[in-house]
Amino acid sequence: MKNGKTTARPSQPLELSIFTQFYPPDYAATGQLIEELAIQLGKLGLPVQIFTGQPGYAFQNQLAPTIEHGDGVVVKRTRATRIWSKRIRGKAMNGLLFCLRCGLHLLKNSNRSDVLLLTTAPPFLPILGYLAHKIFGLSYVCLLYDLYPDIAVELNVVSRHHWLVRFWDALNRHIWCQAEQIIVLSSSMKERVAAKCPEIRDKIAVIHSWADPNWIVPIAKQNNWFAQTFDLVNTFTVLYSGNMGRCHDMETILEAAKLLQKESIQFVFIGNGAKRQAFQAQARKLGLSNCRFLPYQEKQNLPYSLTACDLSLVSVSPGMEGLVAPSKLYAALAAGRPVAAICEPHSYLRGILADANCGATFNNGDAAGLAAFIRCLSADSELAKQMGEAGRRYLESNFTPKAIAQQYSNVLHRSTTNVVEAESQSEEYINVKVTAEPVPPRDG
Repeated sequence: MKNGKTTARPSQPLELSIFTQFYPPDYAATGQLIEELAIQLGKLGLPVQIFTGQPGYAFQNQLAPTIEHGDGVVVKRTRATRIWSKRIRGKAMNGLLFCLRCGLHLLKNSNRSDVLLLTTAPPFLPILGYLAHKIFGLSYVCLLYDLYPDIAVELNVVSRHHWLVRFWDALNRHIWCQAEQIIVLSSSMKERVAAKCPEIRDKIAVIHSWADPNWIVPIAKQNNWFAQTFDLVNTFTVLYSGNMGRCHDMETILEAAKLLQKESIQFVFIGNGAKRQAFQAQARKLGLSNCRFLPYQEKQNLPYSLTACDLSLVSVSPGMEGLVAPSKLYAALAAGRPVAAICEPHSYLRGILADANCGATFNNGDAAGLAAFIRCLSADSELAKQMGEAGRRYLESNFTPKAIAQQYSNVLHRSTTNVVEAESQSEEYINVKVTAEPVPPRDG
């Protein structure tokens, strides 16, 4: 403030730095989504830099470029550590080492015009945002793909009353309170976070995942090379595509496959995950010839694999509602196929499918209901077609990359506005104190 007037601060252009352990050529869903988001934000004129690791789940073990430029995005990759990468403790150790490398990167490359977007891959990465805020004055936004330590508790990895859980919860609350914004993927996840930390409810933004309807386009099975190659054209095909992990209800699907094993219906499972090996072994033990298992597909094959079915499945295990949000739903909607979701009664998935009128939802364990719905669609191709078309229209109206990127852009720019306003108020208060006329001393 000069002569009683506030001087305008020179505005610096926003530069976004995104930290995430996984990024293409990894096929992890979080990495794929971050790539698409970064490209769309670049198109909106927002400079984006990605700091990530070398591929850990790619199709080949060859290294990706250390620095990569393209589509308005700069990608910087640090070396990856793969200690017991298929075990929970090994993943935690690898995640910690990645966080250390992120910290070293920030020490060398901090920029006060940066806004940091920190994912939960690995789950303790948001700690870095808090430290960067305290040390460098950077603002940060937390993007919560998964909610920890709650997932570890639900999976019985650690007791709910363990000191580590209490410490982690307290640390999360501190990090969230200092963040400019919190982004979650569903309304039920927002309720989970707000229940833990009520004071941040107003800065929690719900932004869904998405799929590109220009890239995933409905293709008739008879014209689909993937369906032809794997003999999926003439049989009603139920598809589960993606991670078969600890957070996904594969048990209800297996029971439905048992109920339908003598009918002209087949189940195709594409992907991998912690449950796949045991799930496949159980299907073999039960003699379920109606179940087929295929590996993850290269990204360029997804528009064909996702449309080589008549019904897509989405599932969330009991207790996981609000802790995870399956991104496979949006690709299934883009494919123009009806969707069956297995979830808890209060799941946000029920609201989406009901609004879209594109499928049905079932409680965990309701294999009979799921089997009956599959029979219904297999006998009524017109109903299946109508549901698929309705789902695609709903996606085009709500969950396109362009629309979702604009929501992210609004949140990110709002976070910088909050910082500038807070700094301006602080400077004005200090200057008022400094320029106030001194009180004359009393005559003594």
